[in-house]
Amino acid sequence: MGHGHGHGHQPPGSASARYLPRLAAALGIGVAFLLLEVVVGVVTGSLALISDAGHMLTDVLGLAMALTAIVLARRSGPTYRRTFGLYRAEVLAALANAVLLFGVAGYVIFEAVERLANPPEVPGLPVLLVAVAGLAANVVAFALLRDGSKESLNLRGAYLEVLADLIGSVGVLVSGVITLTTGWRYADALIGVAIGLFVLPRTFTLARRALRILFQHAPAEVDVERISAELAELAGVCDVHDLHVWTLTSGMEVASAHLTLERTAQPAEVLAAAQTLLKDQYSIEHATLQCEPRESAARCQELSW
Repeated sequence: MGHGHGHGHQPPGSASARYLPRLAAALGIGVAFLLLEVVVGVVTGSLALISDAGHMLTDVLGLAMALTAIVLARRSGPTYRRTFGLYRAEVLAALANAVLLFGVAGYVIFEAVERLANPPEVPGLPVLLVAVAGLAANVVAFALLRDGSKESLNLRGAYLEVLADLIGSVGVLVSGVITLTTGWRYADALIGVAIGLFVLPRTFTLARRALRILFQHAPAEVDVERISAELAELAGVCDVHDLHVWTLTSGMEVASAHLTLERTAQPAEVLAAAQTLLKDQYSIEHATLQCEPRESAARCQELSW
C-alpha cells in the first residue's frame, strides 16, 4: 500500500503579499468614501446615496476580507490543531457579508417604494458632488488593484468589487444631475431601487459560493466524474473510489482518492502520474492519494458514509 500527497506553498513573496500595501490603500480609500456617502446621504435625505453606501459597504468588506485573508494565511498556517490553518475565515466573512447585504438591499428597496408614493425634496448639488468624488475614489482604487488582479485570485475578487462599484457611482451621479437640472423628485428613489436591485444578484451569488465551499461541494468548474475516469485510465490503476474534491478557500482546491492497483503496478510511479494529472489538468496542487491492492479495496466498501 502506498500513500502520497502533492502540494504547493505560497511563499512570503507571492503575488498577494507583494500587493498588500496597495490593497491596504484601496481599503483606506473605500472606508473614507463610505463615511462621506453615509454622512451626506443622511443629511440630504438622498436614498441613492444611502443605497450606494450600502453597496460601497460590500466593497469595503470585500477588500477587508481579502486583506485579512492574506494576513491570516501568512501568520496562522496549519498546526496540529488547525490542520488547514485559518483559510476558511475568508469564506465565513463572505457569508456574513452576504447576509448583511440582503438586509441593506431589502431596506433600500422598501424605502424607495415608500418614497415613490411621497417623494421628498432631495438637494441635487451635494449628491452630484459626492458622486464625482466616488468616481474619483473608485478610479484610484481600480488603478491600485489592476496589476495585482492579473496575478492573484484573491486580489481579482477585490478588483471586481471596485469595478462594480463604479456602476453605483454613475447611478448616483445621474440622480444628482437629474435632480439638479429638472427638479424631478422621483429620480433619487428610482435610482435607489436600481442600485438595490443591482446589489441583490451579486449578493445571492456571493452567498451561494460561500455555502458551496462550507458544505464542501466540488468546485463548479471541476468535473469530478472526468477526474475519476482519467485517474482510472492511468497505467496500473484498475479502480478509483472515495474520490473527494473540495475548495479550502478561493483558489485553493484539494483532492483525496483511493487508487486500486494491479498486482504488477509500482505505487510510486502511479502516485507521481496521478499527482501530475491533477496538477496539470485541474490545477489541484494538494492531493492526498492512497494506493492499495485489490484485497484492501473491499474494506472501503464496508464504510456507511
